[in-house]
Amino acid sequence: MRSLTLVAAFVAVGVGALGAPPPLPRPAKELEIVEPSGKHDLLTSYRGKVVVVQFLFTTCPHCQAYSQLLTKLQQEYGPKGLQCLGAAFNEANNSMVLAYVNQYHVGFPVGPMNRDTVLSFMGFSVMDRLVVPQIALIDRKGQIREQSEANPESAPPLQVESHLRASIEKLLAEGSGGGVSKTAAPSKSPAPTGSVKKPVSAN
Repeated sequence: MRSLTLVAAFVAVGVGALGAPPPLPRPAKELEIVEPSGKHDLLTSYRGKVVVVQFLFTTCPHCQAYSQLLTKLQQEYGPKGLQCLGAAFNEANNSMVLAYVNQYHVGFPVGPMNRDTVLSFMGFSVMDRLVVPQIALIDRKGQIREQSEANPESAPPLQVESHLRASIEKLLAEGSGGGVSKTAAPSKSPAPTGSVKKPVSAN
């Protein structure tokens, strides 16, 4: 699969003004993903692993492509301690999630979730205008080290495969006993080249 620079249009969710990005790193709130099978996946049950959470729309082409990328990375880095999770918050039900998983051959747990839970977890306001997918990268100690902005003006670094790989490898290398400085800042990567279209509102 080609590196996902995602220089095409984003899908926007909701309305409102942009808020300041929440501070990083910070402890991740508990998150529960209930798969269509009924299995419950708690974020805290993966403590000791590096976790990538994708908040998605089942109808979003960028989300679909990103889920396929995460499936590839799950296969590659899973034995080293990576766990990917997905939450569909476009008022998706179990049937929609199951169809999404089967159609795009998603190889990690995905379940429906309400928008308020996503906003709370990501530290966004109800007035923030979101684009999807939204992504959070969590270290072995349960700290969010990187995440998407609510409404970025260009392709977010975490949606660029090379940056995502480097960030995952960095956190995997820290080991389960590695500490995280509270003053640490998320790693930076060069902005992807190419023009980025403005997000398109989704009602």
